[in-house]
Amino acid sequence: MDGQPHHHDTDSPQLRTLLLTDLCESTQLVERLGDSAAAALFRDHDRLVLELQHRWRGRLIDRSDGMLLLFERPLDGLGFALDYRRGLDALGQAHRVGPLLARSGLHVGELLVWRNSEEAVSAGAKPVEVEGLAKPFAARLMQLARPGQILLSSVAEPLVRRAARELGERGATLQWRTHGRWHFKGVPGVQEVHEVGEPGMAPLRMPRGDSKARRDLPAWRRPLALVAEVVLVGGVAIGIWAATRPQPAIAFAERDWVVVGDLRNLTGQTVLDDSLQQAFRISLEQSRYVNVLSDLKVRDTLARMQRDPATTRVDRAIGAEVAQRDGARLLILPTVAEVGGRVRFSAEIVDPRTQRTLAAESADGRGLESALRSIDQVTASLRNAMGESLASIQRDSAPLPDVTTSNLDALRAYALGQHAFGNSEYEKAAGFYARAVELDPDFALAYVGLLRSANAQVNRAEALASLREAMARKNRLPPREQLYLDAWNAQLTAPADALDKWRQMSELYPDFFPAYANVGYGLLSARRYADAMDYAMRATDPQSEFAALSMALVGQLHLGLENPGKAAEAFAAAQEGGVRNAPVGRAIALAARREFDRAHEVWSRQPTQDVAYFDHASILLDQGDWNGAIEEMRRQLAATDAGSVRNQIGQLMLASVQVLGGQPHARDALRQAMEPLLARTGDEAAPLPDVLDSAYAVLVGALVAQRIGDTRLSGEVLRRLKGQFHTSGDLPPAKLYLTVQAGQRLAEGDAAQAIALLEPALDGAEPVQAHRILLEAYRARGDTARSLRESRWLAAHRGRSYVEPGCGRCQQALNVFDTVVSHLDSAELLASSARAKDAAAELERFDSAWPAERLPDYLRRRRDAVLAAFN
Repeated sequence: MDGQPHHHDTDSPQLRTLLLTDLCESTQLVERLGDSAAAALFRDHDRLVLELQHRWRGRLIDRSDGMLLLFERPLDGLGFALDYRRGLDALGQAHRVGPLLARSGLHVGELLVWRNSEEAVSAGAKPVEVEGLAKPFAARLMQLARPGQILLSSVAEPLVRRAARELGERGATLQWRTHGRWHFKGVPGVQEVHEVGEPGMAPLRMPRGDSKARRDLPAWRRPLALVAEVVLVGGVAIGIWAATRPQPAIAFAERDWVVVGDLRNLTGQTVLDDSLQQAFRISLEQSRYVNVLSDLKVRDTLARMQRDPATTRVDRAIGAEVAQRDGARLLILPTVAEVGGRVRFSAEIVDPRTQRTLAAESADGRGLESALRSIDQVTASLRNAMGESLASIQRDSAPLPDVTTSNLDALRAYALGQHAFGNSEYEKAAGFYARAVELDPDFALAYVGLLRSANAQVNRAEALASLREAMARKNRLPPREQLYLDAWNAQLTAPADALDKWRQMSELYPDFFPAYANVGYGLLSARRYADAMDYAMRATDPQSEFAALSMALVGQLHLGLENPGKAAEAFAAAQEGGVRNAPVGRAIALAARREFDRAHEVWSRQPTQDVAYFDHASILLDQGDWNGAIEEMRRQLAATDAGSVRNQIGQLMLASVQVLGGQPHARDALRQAMEPLLARTGDEAAPLPDVLDSAYAVLVGALVAQRIGDTRLSGEVLRRLKGQFHTSGDLPPAKLYLTVQAGQRLAEGDAAQAIALLEPALDGAEPVQAHRILLEAYRARGDTARSLRESRWLAAHRGRSYVEPGCGRCQQALNVFDTVVSHLDSAELLASSARAKDAAAELERFDSAWPAERLPDYLRRRRDAVLAAFN
């Protein structure tokens, strides 16, 4: 050996995937943690990198604060980058150092690769060297990235995008962005830059350039050109300058946020107050480049500022404070005035930090009817001033009269409806929306408002009627609202398709938070708690008007994932954000941890005592307070309308508790409660959501009937629903139908068939009751080990038992009952296996939950039999 590099396959360049990463603020991290704690963190970091290398077949070439890795396939490089992003997030949480973020740049290019000699390596050289233009380009790409951002070259992007389907559902949810053309120092030509990331984990924002990277802007937008133009027009009057100046360099990037202030109306025409304010919002919200902070979110922020949202005007000073609190980059202040007999609409772009006007646009027209046309002109100019391309503005914009109404009175009624809806005054909102469609029968947005108001009041028939009217005028909606309406159409008429519709909308409009929340709710309904969490967390973004509601959703998902402590924290945050029923979630989260005193205390403070929440009965049942649970059910039923779906489901839940408590005549009460629900499942005129809730409820009733040997009733349910809910379908009742089928086979003495039906369905999204049926089926087959496994599963899944969705959680009492009885099941199984000590421990757990003196007779007999078996 001569100490010189030993070349290995370097006669010709090799095409390789390069990934460069840089751990952000690593030096400050070491200073903050100290050497010992930082060393422990970086050891865990190294283990993470090693694991990801093996998983994605990566080759680590160089490292310091960052890493250079090579991959054979672009998809492997993407997989490493995505998992590294997730891994850093988990690492930061584990070490309690806050978010750990890295910049990442992914490129595919030709490289020379060689291995150094042993002498060179022993002298400090790296084992493997790589060189080629691809390396500095990947480094420039990485340096350009924001913290947590994964940037791709134009070579890598189509390769990984085509292959992303190999990542399964994860690949389908990836979000992609194009950030335009860039000049990189030392890299010839102009390079396209792209971004990829997972929902809620990617900035999806325009990178910030520096001395080594700058955007390829048109000549008229470059700094030197701007200076020259300013010099040329320096002596021109301000009015002429405002009409002819080049676009200013406003610090605004794609998907940044703006706050729209209250319209200043100088015309004296009050009809313009609300109508033009609403029209301006609708026009600006058509942009996919500019994000507009919702009116509801602005009012929420005003309340946090201890200002009355109903009386406080969002002017320059107030709007600037709102923008800074909510992370909005700019404030826009609209004005309408009468100038020389013409109606002028104008708007200023204001820097919230300095309250300085950065740009101003205006348009004039004759008569009030010209105002909408002027708004469209001003909005287009504002969007262009903030950096949106003219092509994008033309593509994503439709004239206001075409997508709203040309009737200003109708537009004002719609605006008042939006305001009332934001205040949860749904009946009042419906009145305004109805007035809007009286004034303009083709006002599609107003029909969407009627749909939302009816749905909020659980008036399914009116919701469907408004849906039909809106769908008939779908082409008179802005593009985003067309997708929104499609999703609602699926939600109400084809629920199996709704999840895909909401997910599609979240991908096309990544800052439209209702879509993320509805994907989260859809996945919750499918019991896919972990999958739902990413979407729910995205919907808690500070700019979201539904952040508090989405935090309550996060609480439900944490319960489904058996994290009751985190669930209680999420519900507490939702309650602080004004969610009225958040205390219900807090109470069941505490009950899942058996902190019953705190649960009752929280429940007593929940402000929605006029609404029927049956969860409190489940908490009482969880403590073995049978009479208290039954009385609470009756009290809550008094808050529902007799004959309503909610009342009928509540009657079934009451009968279920009575059956579980061994009360006389409970069998008759169960049959009576199921009759109207069964009738609705076959009612073709009933709204589909009501049919689904009723079907789910009677399936729960069938499971209760099987407990008391009433297989005739459960068999009748299966016959009535046969063909409606295929066991392989995505509708919520499908897997519960399968569970009832398995229970029926078990009751008929065919435990093997029950097991054969249920075992393939255990994918993590199965109903809790599937495990109850399996427990009994394994026991009937003499398989003590598997039966014991199922009883322990039930005992360990108290959070899921409380929060499992379907028919307003009508199976909750049955689920909670089984989490406690599972200890008795375990004691019986262990006693039969001569494991007396273990059986005694399980029986002690059962007794601590339900004292013997509170037990129904049939449970007391079982308990006494266990005692006799090992005494």
